[in-house]
Amino acid sequence: MSKKTLAILTILIAIVLDQIIKVYVKTHFFLGEEVVIFDWFKLHFVENNGMAMGFEFGGKAGKLFLTLFRIVAVAALIYWLSQNIKRKVHNAVIIAIALIFAGAVGNIIDSVFYGVIFDTPDGKNVATLFADNPYGELFHGKVVDMFYFPFIENAILPEWIPFVGGEMFTFFQYIFNPADAFISIGVALLFIFSKQAFPKEEIIKE
Repeated sequence: MSKKTLAILTILIAIVLDQIIKVYVKTHFFLGEEVVIFDWFKLHFVENNGMAMGFEFGGKAGKLFLTLFRIVAVAALIYWLSQNIKRKVHNAVIIAIALIFAGAVGNIIDSVFYGVIFDTPDGKNVATLFADNPYGELFHGKVVDMFYFPFIENAILPEWIPFVGGEMFTFFQYIFNPADAFISIGVALLFIFSKQAFPKEEIIKE
């Protein structure tokens, strides 16, 4: 398999898997609904207007800026991926960049299109795909999150810990989606294969 084919397959599989999971959760879960798979792994449907892990900033203008920034970042990733394919780098690097690209595109799809194809889910109704009365507008859709891994939930921190001793504590408290996971896996692979991804230029001594 050529490196170009590997990149394309990785991107397509990751984007399709991301969107299938998001659309299923959005059309089958009430907003805030939680399904316990294991004590440490739950599906918990939430939506956010901002960055990965639910961070938000700047309201509507910030949301538009973030979406446009992601699009610019995707264009840069396409160039970086194509250059690495030409360089014939290690397959792990190709997969890493492809996963980061796919993750960015997956969340862009939510941000750009979900506001005009879904209505709003709530505690009593699930969202409808291709709804007659969508909840938003182009470029202002909400990103769908569902993966929740509370490895330690509602524990009490020891009293001897400065400032936070005795307070409730949950690890890992963030809820994320497949696209976020693909980006994280891609970054981890780039770290592991950093020598292949970021080779140092050899200095030629005369």
